[in-house]
Amino acid sequence: MENGYFVGWGTLALINAGLAQGKNRSGLNWFLISLLCGPLATLFIVVLDKKFDI
Repeated sequence: MENGYFVGWGTLALINAGLAQGKNRSGLNWFLISLLCGPLATLFIVVLDKKFDI
């Protein structure tokens, strides 16, 4: 069952990278942030303005 968490977390990180690139942000940076923060990174991508790009 634990492998499912890793697959889901990695998939979410890839989705977040795509979302970030769609908003003209660094996909790689947001992918790495997503590996650490998970769903919170998704919230940050959606809510934060461009001036807070990481």
